[in-house]
Parts: sequence; C-alpha cells; structure tokens
Amino acid sequence: FSPTRCPIRHSLYASFQMRAFVAIDLPDDLRSALAREQARLRALCPRNRDIRWTASESLHLTLKFLGEIGPDRVPAVIAALQSINLVAAFEVEVQGFGFFPDVRRPQVLWAGLEAPPSLGDLARQVDAALAKLGFPAESRPFTPHLTLARFRTPRADRRLLEVIENPQSARVGRFKVDEFFLFESHLLPGGADHTKAGRFRLL
Repeated sequence: FSPTRCPIRHSLYASFQMRAFVAIDLPDDLRSALAREQARLRALCPRNRDIRWTASESLHLTLKFLGEIGPDRVPAVIAALQSINLVAAFEVEVQGFGFFPDVRRPQVLWAGLEAPPSLGDLARQVDAALAKLGFPAESRPFTPHLTLARFRTPRADRRLLEVIENPQSARVGRFKVDEFFLFESHLLPGGADHTKAGRFRLL
C-alpha cells in the first residue's frame, strides 16, 4: 500500500450491516478538554433528561455520513477515498458553542471549528469521490462542528444558553489534521462501537 494512503483493517463484524462515515479523529488531549467542557455544561442542567451527551471517545469531525452499508462495499469505498487529490496537512481550532437548528428549538449542541479552506476542500473531495459510488451528494454546505449532545425534545435550557453565549468560554484548543479515516459504527447494548476500517494520510 502507499505509505500515505493505507487501509487499516476490515471490521470484526464482517457479516453485519453497519453504519459508515468518513471523519477526522481527535487527539487525546483535545478529547479530554472537550470532555471537561461537556461535564461543565452538564452540571448546569443535571436533571434535564432531554439531553443525550455524546461519549467523549465517540467525538470526531465528520466529513461525510454514508449510512447503512454492507461489508462488501467497504473495499470500493476505501479505493474511492484513496483516489482523491489529498490536501496538505492543516490546523483546526475548536472554539465557540451553538445549537442546530437554532437556540429556540435546539436539536444538537455543538462545538465550533475555525479551519482553513483546506478542510472544506477535503470534505468536497470526499463527497465527490463517494458520489461516484452512488452515495447521495450533500445538498447543504459543509458546516464543520463537533456534536457534544443531542436533544430528545427540542427545548432550550436557559442556564445552558447563558454559559454558551459567554465569550470567555469560547476557546477549547487546537489540533493538527494530517489524516482522516473511514469508520464503521455498530450499535451494541452498551452503545456504539466505532472501528477504523481505513486510514488516509494528508500530504
């Protein structure tokens, strides 16, 4: 294999349908910093059962969600991702928090990202490469973010809003992006299990 674009391994769950996505993994120090931010925010609304917090080990920067696929499609997906014109490595800063679709009816609590155009270029190349395999092209602009929590009921929490809107709590950390991955996600009784099925290094 090319030293810059090499598959890792196929999943141990080769006989099952799986959810697949292409994403950038996070370094451990940033993952820990985000876990601290989640704990701080969670402490503001400990009795709010409408909020489902993302496990820190599952945090990642999604480039494209593929949905349910069979294991027979994995080799073609890896080949498509190996064929794209990769961008040079770049740095991303995690800063700011917000809600999708808005603060009045929140469905997702996210941490924002400041990144160079290279991140958007990479996402568009991933999208175009996989569209050739029949995966629907993205209809909305790429909006990079890290999902910290999801809301079962889209209802704003005043205490959460007050802290998130405070600019002093905006910056979390920086990290270098020099590779991305194809992930397989399997739903297990204890939660989702993410397996790296392919690694793709940037220039």
